[in-house]
Amino acid sequence: MNASPRSVAVGGERPYSIHIGPGLLGDAGLLTAALRGRHVLLVSDDTVAPLYLQGVRETLQAARPQLKIGQHLIPAGEASKTLHNFGGAIDALAALGATRDACVLALGGGVVGDLAGFAAACWMRGVDCVQLPTTLLAMVDSSVGGKTAVDIPQGKNLVGAFHPPRAVIADTGVLRSLPARELRAGLAEVVKYGCIRDPLFFQWLQAERAALLAGDDAALAQAIARSCEHKAEIVERDPLEKGERALLNLGHTFGHAIETAQGYGAPGNDNLNHGEAVAVGMVLAARLSAALGMADAADTESLRTLLQAYGLPTAIPAGLTPETLLQHMRLDKKNIAGRLRLVLWRGIGKAEVVPDVDEAAVLDVLRGG
Repeated sequence: MNASPRSVAVGGERPYSIHIGPGLLGDAGLLTAALRGRHVLLVSDDTVAPLYLQGVRETLQAARPQLKIGQHLIPAGEASKTLHNFGGAIDALAALGATRDACVLALGGGVVGDLAGFAAACWMRGVDCVQLPTTLLAMVDSSVGGKTAVDIPQGKNLVGAFHPPRAVIADTGVLRSLPARELRAGLAEVVKYGCIRDPLFFQWLQAERAALLAGDDAALAQAIARSCEHKAEIVERDPLEKGERALLNLGHTFGHAIETAQGYGAPGNDNLNHGEAVAVGMVLAARLSAALGMADAADTESLRTLLQAYGLPTAIPAGLTPETLLQHMRLDKKNIAGRLRLVLWRGIGKAEVVPDVDEAAVLDVLRGG
């Protein structure tokens, strides 16, 4: 396999490209191609910024000396994806004097990308945003498709906007600095694409486990490109999640409920991160599918075995009650008229949106029945 840079096109009313390859954060031409004005706000967190922010800033300034560049840093972690930190990003844009042709550069994982994208969506009713994802999870999921949001205590991503980026630049070289746990979390979202629509990709992930866990450049580039191709095809057809795009949320209704119940992975605890929660959620969705007679239980076991092989959790963490999780699931954005609407499957590669799911069946699965 070739690890050279590649691009994936996302069509629709506001088309853009996803650029994937090593060293792209140092590519001045690529970074500046998306800039229309002279105001740039770099948004990052206190883990990523010391590694990459100064380099990106110097690359931009050397290529465009006239740029006025500001920055806004947040603490790392899901607990920082708040209205308060969103307000800080808005304040930073105001201090910069950002005009309608300004650009927000989101340098970090999914938390930074979601928050920065939401700030870009709201400043002057929408300015450009370029996603510079630094985690595998962000590269294959949150940076693509324009879903931006912050969390509130009642649930994840309940305050946000659809705001497609002007470009996505995924520098695979930064994955070398990614902690092993974060790499595994990203691989959960990669597995998701095999589950919802690509059984051959699922098989490839079974075969390439060692290379992916070892951080092999070519294997990771292939996994990222294939995932982005799937997401791009779906997003192009359903940009505002009116139908097919909901399939991308396989496992997420369960996973978000776990994250909400645990308090969004506040610093200093052992809560699941987003990818880990999605891994558990996908197994729960597969178990529910089998319980409803939609799929063979053997497919659930294939999924559980693959996730465990990638070092991911597959069971609900201790201390969470089924009733609490169901209560959080009722606030999921896919629900209609107060009825649960879940992404389930008819086996590997055959996901579908199922309306009006029986809460008793869900509770039974949450209880381990």
